[in-house]
Amino acid sequence: MGRVIALVNQKGGVGKTTTAVNLASGLAVSDHPTLLIDLDPQGNATTGLGVPREGLYPTIYHVLLGGELLEKAAKETAIPNLFLVPADIDLVGAEVELVGLSGRESKLKSALGSARENFAYILLDCPPSLGLLTVNALTAADSALVPLQCEYYALEGLAQLLRTIRLVKDRLNPRLEVEGIVLTMFDGRTSLAAQVKAEVHRYFSGQIFQTVIPRNVRLSEAPSHGKPILFYDVRSTGALAHLELTKEVLAHG
Repeated sequence: MGRVIALVNQKGGVGKTTTAVNLASGLAVSDHPTLLIDLDPQGNATTGLGVPREGLYPTIYHVLLGGELLEKAAKETAIPNLFLVPADIDLVGAEVELVGLSGRESKLKSALGSARENFAYILLDCPPSLGLLTVNALTAADSALVPLQCEYYALEGLAQLLRTIRLVKDRLNPRLEVEGIVLTMFDGRTSLAAQVKAEVHRYFSGQIFQTVIPRNVRLSEAPSHGKPILFYDVRSTGALAHLELTKEVLAHG
């Protein structure tokens, strides 16, 4: 059975989608069939893999609210072993439309169905909120991976996020675990980044990945070319860091 990992942080701009796209591609090139599900209405994971957002059908919206099969929505990407369920702006309405449905927190879990048998890893790129789409992801997931930008405000929101994960575990998904916290956008030249790193290690010891994702120009450029960093500049520090993160995730089993 494949592992389902939700990449979640209610704060935007923390490198969540960058981590999702590049971890998914790292798993795929390691010979593990991988499915990336874009749950963010901005569709950045979709365009980050070179899939244009115009005229997409079906998307994750149609799977959650239109009864379409997930297998029908999964599209091949340019990367062997990597498939994508895309998102577009239609997904904005999903939060409101889900509210009135019975079993609204479990729609994605039900939709995954046989996908767990067909993929070694299923990654869920959550929107930057703790709304129903994120709750659906946490209800469907085996674990939550938390990208955390090395700045003060990101640290403030972490406690709230971990409380939400605990609530979902208690009420909706007893098997949900914290996969780990990965420090992103790390700039070793600033004392603030080092302070945040030290604080995270002090309060969340044992839950932090050893790999730290650096601030890297090539990493920022790659999405505009519709490519993961491994296929844009494999020698960059951003690519090497994501390969290390991939190894750590694979070591978790």
